[in-house]
Amino acid sequence: MRENLLEIKNLNIVYEADGEKVQAVNNFNIELKEGETLGLVGETGAGKTTTALGIMRLIPNPPGKILSGEITFDGKDLLKESEEVMRMIRGNKISMIFQDPMTSLNPVLTVGEQIAEVIEIHENLNRSEALIKAQEMLELVGIPKTRVNDFPHQFSGGMKQRVIIAIALACNPKLLIADEPTTALDVTIQAQVLDLMNELKEKFKTSMILITHDLGVVAEVCDKVAIMYAGEIVESGTLEDIFERPKHPYTLGLFGSIPNLDDEVQRLNPIKGLMPDPTNLPKGCKFNPRCPNRKEICGQKIPKITEENGHRVSCLKYEGGLWNE
Repeated sequence: MRENLLEIKNLNIVYEADGEKVQAVNNFNIELKEGETLGLVGETGAGKTTTALGIMRLIPNPPGKILSGEITFDGKDLLKESEEVMRMIRGNKISMIFQDPMTSLNPVLTVGEQIAEVIEIHENLNRSEALIKAQEMLELVGIPKTRVNDFPHQFSGGMKQRVIIAIALACNPKLLIADEPTTALDVTIQAQVLDLMNELKEKFKTSMILITHDLGVVAEVCDKVAIMYAGEIVESGTLEDIFERPKHPYTLGLFGSIPNLDDEVQRLNPIKGLMPDPTNLPKGCKFNPRCPNRKEICGQKIPKITEENGHRVSCLKYEGGLWNE
């Protein structure tokens, strides 16, 4: 059995401002082995990006604060490490592809300089050596090395995303966090970027957390899936568990809102309602106000995690007998 590269236990993150407390991440738990890809799926506001920033220790403070939990990476609890140690881990052992490539690159520096900066810091190379490796990284992501002195505005959206991937992979990180890396791209470029990430993941044996709304992307890239709602993981398991045997009503709702080419229907079947206000989360099960199968007990009792062969679900329906009380 492979050791867990990343293990997160009972992570709680809040934002406090103007006397209000936003409960962004609540009792978050995942495990990730070397070489595995985990898909983190949920609606906007579920807490996916906050979780990623928590792993990197980049939660803005104030107003954000990691209240409790453990983030064990490569045998070390990152929440106990100094800021100096974290600076050496970020970009070196853990890298992140941020959401928007348009705003992730510095407009006044060439792409070569931006890739080389990471290499200089973490691999103790001089500027000329780092620029040579930057050219190699550009070639690796399918951009001619002759463009090393070009500025971000001279690239298309898809090429900017490739530059961001080159920066993230420049130091061969053990863990890559990709925050919706294909959201701003058209379908053709999206497929190319996903193929590229898969190839590089195999080449460097990198573990990956892929944050996305798109279950099609998850099916293509991921080994494991965690469904997130209102800051909590409501269901997790292998790709096969989630796609072939979904249990939680929220997971079923996500699949139900995807168009099916085999069915002739007039309208899609979306999940009714909106994500709850994180400053005033519902009592009991957080999904109960939107759940088509809710019962009275769902608004009173917080469901526990039940597990069967690694497939975990947080729903009272699967807690012996409670559903029928």
